Order: sequence, then structure tokens, then C-alpha cells
Amino acid sequence: MFTKILIANRGEIACRVIKTAHRMGIATVAVYSDADREALHVRMADEAVHIGAAPARESYLLAERILEAALATGAQAIHPGYGFLSENAAFARACAERGVVFIGPPAAAIEAMGSKSAAKRIMEQAQVPLVPGYHGDDQDPAVLRAAADEMGYPVLLKATAGGGGKGMRQVWSAAEFDAALAAAQREAAASFGDDSMLVEKYLTKPRHVEIQVFCDNAGSGVYLAERDCSVQRRHQKVIEEAPAPGMSGELRRRMGETAVTAAQAIDYRGAGTVEFLLDEDGSFYFMEMNTRLQVEHPVTEMITGQDLVEWQLRVAAGQPLPLAQEQVRIHGHAFEARVYAEDPDNDFLPVTGTLSYLQPPDESLHVRVDTGVRQGDEVSVYYDPMIAKLIVWDESRERALQRLARALAAYRIGGTVTNLDFLYNLATCQPFVEAQLDTGFIDKHAELIFHQRQQDLERELPLAALALLLDKQARGAPRACLDPFSPWQQSNAWRLNEPHSHRLTLHCHGADHPVEVEQAGGGYIVRAAGRELRLLGELNGDTLQLDVEGHRQRGTLARTPDGYTLYLAGGACHFREVLPDTGEADAGGAAGGLAAPMNGTIVALLAEPGSRVEADTPLLVMEAMKMEHTIRAPAAGTVNAFYYQPGDLVDGGAELLDFAAGEQE
Repeated sequence: MFTKILIANRGEIACRVIKTAHRMGIATVAVYSDADREALHVRMADEAVHIGAAPARESYLLAERILEAALATGAQAIHPGYGFLSENAAFARACAERGVVFIGPPAAAIEAMGSKSAAKRIMEQAQVPLVPGYHGDDQDPAVLRAAADEMGYPVLLKATAGGGGKGMRQVWSAAEFDAALAAAQREAAASFGDDSMLVEKYLTKPRHVEIQVFCDNAGSGVYLAERDCSVQRRHQKVIEEAPAPGMSGELRRRMGETAVTAAQAIDYRGAGTVEFLLDEDGSFYFMEMNTRLQVEHPVTEMITGQDLVEWQLRVAAGQPLPLAQEQVRIHGHAFEARVYAEDPDNDFLPVTGTLSYLQPPDESLHVRVDTGVRQGDEVSVYYDPMIAKLIVWDESRERALQRLARALAAYRIGGTVTNLDFLYNLATCQPFVEAQLDTGFIDKHAELIFHQRQQDLERELPLAALALLLDKQARGAPRACLDPFSPWQQSNAWRLNEPHSHRLTLHCHGADHPVEVEQAGGGYIVRAAGRELRLLGELNGDTLQLDVEGHRQRGTLARTPDGYTLYLAGGACHFREVLPDTGEADAGGAAGGLAAPMNGTIVALLAEPGSRVEADTPLLVMEAMKMEHTIRAPAAGTVNAFYYQPGDLVDGGAELLDFAAGEQE
């Protein structure tokens, strides 16, 4: 076994590998960029080596510099984590040439699966079922378009060298094809240095089910059950679970054996994931193979009781697989929710900021938090905006899902916008509870998840108003009088010979709402959203006890820098008080211009200065945190001038172009 390894990655996965290595008595070396000088993975490792500037291409993607760090520190092996160099065949080959073990598959296996089109051909020869599609080398746009026309829309464009949703676009009609192809090729070239594409028939209601496989140097292979990763946004996973709901033992065996066949077809070694599309009729199709450890591997660990990083280290050191197939057992159910610094209400745009307050739920046998950040750390523009992975386990799916909801409600993050409310609403919505899963789940159930229905507002607004009032009373008003029994000590709207009435304005569900709360006897009358409710309420810390006209319920009130979140059994409601002298900021941005929604880099200008455009016309493309965002015309008008050119860095909120809405005179 190795005595020292280097982790060629950062953040959560670097910390996760370090934990297992230390448990096994293996010393660790971290690498870090300028932006990560004080990062958690640097603090956790036994040694750390500076490798370059903040941008990944000037640090974490510099294979030679990382190899030099391994040789200089005496590391016998390199764990690549996921992302960055983890699926870089040239790096794996360079490690072998320099006498450093690459903790991953052979370079030839990475190359075989690195091209999606080549992988399809190999799988076809191994008789692994494939989705109909074009996987050819001819990348002429006319050839790709003809293939799409022939198989019929909708189709899916996918980067042949890609993964993680990069370089991927759904195309619903022939009219959309050219623009979608150009965008997918740009994103693929930026992410992988290769803009080659394949075209596949898009299944309208598939599930994304993947099989965890492991192979050792003797050619033995096993599968460790499956994960359902159907719930996605931007083709990136949001909540994963294991085992997949409704999976029969027979279907698991067939998919597992097919996955092992796929791995052995390329002489695989180590951890890999074979991803399938599972159709409603039980048929399944090979999608791709990820030749690395997956982000969602903890749910497999939770149901099998195995440490997959330990398996990786043992296989890389030449040891046999710890278990044979008949020894693999699964028990219980696990979920993983990816906690991101992103704005779900703004098309999931990544968000930067400093984590001024960070309090994850308590860890236990049932709750695990994998993270690479601490309170005070910055979410920067340079890397993926993941803050943590929240993993829960219990004996059944129902009980595990209850634990997930409670853990999400207990998570506290201040200083940046996060997707915690979105995750809670998703995990508690009835279709998810009933496991009605497919890859279009979020779009299909957007009204439920984002609480866009009038009935959600009518239910949540009165409770939010009461929660706000109780919190203000609990915190109290400034004490100006020494008499504790004086009415001037109270913060309950006491007025001589007048009802105890509070008039508030809450920003909730994307708009401002006037609310009146009147204290009546031992309770409250709340007038909001056109309704009048009689409520009882008590706030102890962050636990809210409510009685809504005889219906008793308990919730959690979380205070954040930008307001409050009220977690109830039916979902999460984020709100804030609008003070009379502040009102709302103008949402339109600078007059005559369009502002950058985030810090990032200008990728492409899509219109000519002086040109007339229609509403929703793409004007320019920005990229940040490995994601593209297209700025579109808010109305018909004229593009007068662009203020930035491709390659320029811009700050969030910066005016990008001069745009004049309206008809020309």
C-alpha cells in the first residue's frame, strides 16, 4: 500500500480523499492555486504545494506542474478526484511514464470512453444496448442536421468529449437546430478543447440510472447496485438516490451485468460508472461511462457500507477487489442533495460571495456532509459553485426522505444565495415523495417546486407574516425604560384604546404584499392575500409552533442576511420585510442597457452594433463557473453598442451593452 499520495484536485473531493487516506495511515499532499491558499483541503493535508494562479487552466489543469509536485514530495500515487484531470488520458500516461501511479483506469480505457462516439461503437460491438443516434466522425453541420431530421425531433446534442451537462442541448425542432449546435460546440470547446458532437434521439420520459462498477488488475469486476440521478437542471444532477425506486432484483442484475460487460470491454481498472437511460417499459440504453469516481458516490457507500475511495486505493496498489459479486449487499436507502451557491429563481445562475455564516446540520450515522469550505471562505468565479453534498440514510426511502427534509431545514448559510429552499421544496413535493421520476421532473413540476401557485401564496404569506412578527417580538425593541411592566417596554404594537395591529409589507413569491396582523386575545388575526385567518403561534429559537384555525403544525424559521426562510411540511417559503423608506430596487437595471447577471467572461457577441432585433433574441454569451448564460433582448429594439469583447472579464451588475427598446423613428 502507498505511504503518501497527492490529490490533484480541490474542494470537497480533495477533503473527502484526504479523510480516507488518513484513516488508512497514508500521508497526503494537496495542491492549491492562488485562490485556494487558505482552503480547507490545504489545511487538512499533511503537505501542500502551490501550483499557480486562480484560473484552473493556470493551476489545476497544469499536468506537468502537478507531476513535479508529486515527485518533489515523494508521493507514490496521484488521486485525480473528479473534474480537472480525472479523465485526461495524457495525464494518466504521463504519470505512468514518470513512475507515479495514477489512481484511476489505464490511459487506454480513458481514451476509449473519452469520446462518446467512439464509446458507442465499442459498446455496440460488446452488444450493450444503445439509444438510436449519429456517432460519426463527419462533423459538418449539414450532416449533423440531416441526422437529426432523419431520426425525428426532439434530439439531444452532446459533446463527444464531455460530461456534467457541458456541451449538451435539447433541440425540439429543426428551426432551433443551428443555434443549439453553435452554442453546444462553443461550450464543448471551452470545457474540453474539442467541439465534436453526437446526435441522439431524445427520449421524452426516461430515467437516468447509473451503475457503480469496480474492476481490479486481475480482470475481476463487480457492480455495487445503482443510483437514480433523474432529477437534473441544465443536465446536471440535483438530488441522487440509491437504490433506484421500483428497481426489481432481476432488472438490477441485468443492468449490473451489462455495466460490468461494458467495463471489461475496455480492460477497465478501478472505479467507474456506466450511465443508462431507463425507459418506462424497463428497456435501458447505454449513455456513457465516466472513468472516475462520481460526485454522487456517497449514496452507494451509504447503502453498501463500503468506502469507495479505499477501494480505489487498494486496486491502484495492486490488491484484489475487497468483495466478490455475491458478497455485495445493499441495505436501506440514501439521498444526496447538492448544495450550490446559485439562484434557482434566475435560471440557476451561479452566484459568488463570502460564506459569512455556515452551519450545516449535525452529522450522525444518518446524516453526512461532504464539503470543502468553512465559514468565511469565498465562493469565487473560478470554480464550480458547489458548497457541499448533503447525504442522508435510513432503513427505507420514506424515512430517508424525511431525514433529508429535516437536514435541509437545519442547514444555515449566509453571505450568498443558495439553492437550499429549492432543494427542500423539491424533496417535499408530492411527485418526488411518490418517486414519479424522470429527467424532465423539474420542468414538469416547476409550479410545485417553485411555489408559483396562488394557493401556495395564500397558505404561506399569513404564516410568514406571523413568523416575522414573532421574531421581531422575540428580539424585542430597544429598552428605553427601566420599568419592566411599562407598556413602552413592549414590542407588540400596544396602543391605548386601539387594537394591537401591525401593518407590514413582505416580499414573497417575487412580489410585495401588504399584510395586517392584529393581536386578538391570545392569538392573531392575519389579513393577507385576500384572506383572513385566525392563528396561534409561538417561536422558541428557530422552532415555530403554529395553530391555523385548529390545524396544529411545526415549522423552522431560518434567518439569513437577505431575509427569512420558513420551512413547513408543505415546502419552504423565502421572504423579507420591505421597510417603508426603502421599497424595492429597480429590477430593470441601468436605463437603456443590460447588466451582467454574474461575474464572468464574455464568450461571444451574437448581434451587430446598430442591428434591429426582436424580443428574446440572443445578444451575447457569458461564461462563469463552467456554465454558459445567454443575454437576450428584453423587447424588440436596437443594439447600439457592446461595451465588452469576447475574452473580457466583467463584474456582476456591469452594463454590457447599449440597447434601445421600441420601434425606430
